[in-house]
Amino acid sequence: MLQMLKWEKIGISNVAGEVGLLTGLGIWLTSLPYIRRNVFELFYYTHHLYILFVVFFILHVGFSYCWITLPGFFLFLIDRMLRFLQSQQKVRLVSARVLPCRALELNFSKTPGLNYNPTSSIFVNVPKISKLQWHPFTITSSSNLEPEKLSVVIKCEGNWSQKLYEELSLPSTNHLQVSVEGPYGPATTHFHKYEKLVMFSGGSGITPFISIIRELVHMANDPNSTNKTPQVILVPAFKTSLDLGILDLLLPVTGTSHDISRLRLKIQAYVTQESVPPKPATENQQAYRTVWFKPSTHDAPISAILGRNSWISLGIIIVGFSVISVTAVAVVTQFYIYPNDHNTNMIYSYTVRSVLNMLIICMSIAITVIIAFLWNKKRTSAEMRQIRVTDGPTPLTSPGMSSWYYSADRELESLPYKSFAGCITVHCGERPDFKKILMEIEGSNIGVLASGPKKMRQDVAAICSSGISKNLRFESISFSW
Repeated sequence: MLQMLKWEKIGISNVAGEVGLLTGLGIWLTSLPYIRRNVFELFYYTHHLYILFVVFFILHVGFSYCWITLPGFFLFLIDRMLRFLQSQQKVRLVSARVLPCRALELNFSKTPGLNYNPTSSIFVNVPKISKLQWHPFTITSSSNLEPEKLSVVIKCEGNWSQKLYEELSLPSTNHLQVSVEGPYGPATTHFHKYEKLVMFSGGSGITPFISIIRELVHMANDPNSTNKTPQVILVPAFKTSLDLGILDLLLPVTGTSHDISRLRLKIQAYVTQESVPPKPATENQQAYRTVWFKPSTHDAPISAILGRNSWISLGIIIVGFSVISVTAVAVVTQFYIYPNDHNTNMIYSYTVRSVLNMLIICMSIAITVIIAFLWNKKRTSAEMRQIRVTDGPTPLTSPGMSSWYYSADRELESLPYKSFAGCITVHCGERPDFKKILMEIEGSNIGVLASGPKKMRQDVAAICSSGISKNLRFESISFSW
């Protein structure tokens, strides 16, 4: 017991190791699926203890023994610093579409230089709801189809999203303060390489497919594209016919000037908990509201944190940090520690030495990242000012209204939905037969994507891997936390 409570001045400190071990066990316990999915806040906030874990790990074994593992952690600290700086900026929320199926779409302004690939995601924070909670959502827009807009779709499935939906449903809401981190996503996509693309979704799992469809609309209309656009079969499954309103979000809120007929799209929608087909739109209107927000001088478009050439800027940060940190550690060791320790490693406290080195590392990261961030901010400030001036709302109702809140009824068969109306077939009271659908599709190279409940993704994967057809290429899209 006495050995466990010792904090040695020289060598290994048992107490620091025990604190680090207990911290790691706490992080592991809150990572269990039951806790992670039912008490997400506990899981999320407990994981911030990784700072204590790393600090006490270094104090336990000494800084010199950590160099082999620290480079990866240094890159993580650089990423966290960049994300922190980006999260402090309030972004320009242009509009929101509020659907009766308790789903909504947020449309942000962004700089044209910010590019991302389909299925990317972004973290969103709304201080009015919670200053600490950041939630990831799939980006549904295409940076090619909408060079100055970025959109996400949010389905009400928890307290945070419920409060956001209620806030945007209030007629008095004309501005909402929002911060974001990201986007994050794949470096490349390969959806265009298939002859046909079959996409199965369940519930809100349709959101990554919205971004793919918008990207393919752009690709089909791009005269410079060398890739042949695949035929797309979208098979979404919803619980009720009210959820069909999400199909209203397949195209941007302002529509598109592109010829969407060039995209060979078929939609086989399934409503599993209703046996009666929905009434025609002329008899049963499903309205959604579009909220246009008043701009603020404090808001800015979403931009790439390190500019257009982000990889070059990141490389400069890593090289600059390495030079500054190694030089500073060498100077402190040579002119402060060694004169006191007489080069014996037996006098100067290991704990104090580790703390000094950690402070040097953190300061080096902060200096290099802040310099790169401010330099890029100055470089893109002119572009941001231009977007602030020109980026205004595009009302869907008659001009001249004094309010920035528009409650125009839009039928389910509105512009985006009507554009795809000829492609949509609705099946009620049944679930999609994945095997039958896949066997009816002819082609030599068929891409199969599945996004939604785990059981659905497993069923589709089992069919594709069963060997009944050699032309199926399966890919699962999962956003489980």
